[in-house]
Amino acid sequence: AYERTCRYFARKSNSVVVSVGYRLAPEHPYPTQFEDCLTATIHFMRTAQDYGVDPSRIIICGDSSGGTLTAAVAQALVNRRDLPKLRAQILIYPYMQCVDFDLPSYQQNKGVPILLKERTLVLGLKYLNKDLSLIEAVLKGSHIPEDLQRKYQKWVSPD
Repeated sequence: AYERTCRYFARKSNSVVVSVGYRLAPEHPYPTQFEDCLTATIHFMRTAQDYGVDPSRIIICGDSSGGTLTAAVAQALVNRRDLPKLRAQILIYPYMQCVDFDLPSYQQNKGVPILLKERTLVLGLKYLNKDLSLIEAVLKGSHIPEDLQRKYQKWVSPD
């Protein structure tokens, strides 16, 4: 489904885009998806030259949960000295922020069916194999300790 998009990114950025067909939940619970993406990316980075690819031109990309996985893979690789550095990461509407579900983007999009706050939270909890009974507590911010809420309020706040 993403081959055309991947080809477009590769052509426009003059780079190689790695697309991983990772195993999906719920049949394969988290962190299987992350492990699949990380393993595939490391393998490709180590063997890129075998495919005629310059290892310094590798970009990883993902949308939605794939964007979240892309960011996690990039973070896992950032300090690796045994691998080439990624050229870039492309994140298309990733699920990145679950500290505060009352930020402006949630307020703005509260009526957009695919972005409904509760739906987003349900999908996030399902992805992480967490009990859906946590929804109300998470919506109230109870999943983040108060000291961390205060610490990061400057950056993660509806204000």
